Formats: sequence, C-alpha cells, structure tokens
Amino acid sequence: MPHLIVEYSANVEERLDVDGLLDKLHAAALVTGIFPKGGLRVRAFRADHYRIADLDPDNAYVHVTAIVGHGRPLDIRERASQQLFECIKLHLAELFEAAPLAISFNMQEFDPVLNFKHNNLHRYVKSRAGES
Repeated sequence: MPHLIVEYSANVEERLDVDGLLDKLHAAALVTGIFPKGGLRVRAFRADHYRIADLDPDNAYVHVTAIVGHGRPLDIRERASQQLFECIKLHLAELFEAAPLAISFNMQEFDPVLNFKHNNLHRYVKSRAGES
C-alpha cells in the first residue's frame, strides 16, 4: 500500500508536468513488483508559501514522500526507493539542468498498529481486470 505524495514549489508548476510525473510514479511503483495496484495512491500538492536556501525566487524544489505498509525488509524498500527516485530524477532532468532545483525522496512505513484501512478497491481492480 504505497502512498506517493509529491510536494513542489509553485514556481515550477508550469515546467513540471505534474500529471506526467504522477503517471510515471504510478507506473514505476507497479514495476517494483512489491506494491498492490489496489493500494496505490499517487497525488501532488503545490506549495504556495515556501522559503528555499538563499531565498532567491528562482530556487525550487520537488519532494516525494512514499509511505508504505509496514514489514517489508530494508533491502526491498531500498530497491524500490532507488527505482522511484530514478524515475523522479529522469522526469525532472531537463528542469534540473535549467534552474536551481532541489529534488528529494523519502520512504516511510505506516505504523503497524495505528494504521487503519477500509478499502474495497482491490476487489474492483481485480473485477475490472477480469480476475476473480
């Protein structure tokens, strides 16, 4: 169950192709082979108020937080993190070369006790795919 949350400074929105990044992250998460399609959530939020480095108005950032279900071994989480971060860097490569940009990624685990879910998406996803 990964939640991929993209945060970005408002000054890059026109050059970022947010929907393209979300599509690529969604696909990359599935390619890792460790996340179920029915649990995948990918979303983005623009930061209208921010301060970056030396306060130059051209400074920008894109940060992605992945929050995943508890219990996967560290090496599996590390491999998935590297794959997702590479996807982000590839998407942002042109922007990175053209502007001062901080790109970051962090993976966290949901608490095994304090994480509550009520989700019927898995059933619908399987049904639409013709699975039982």
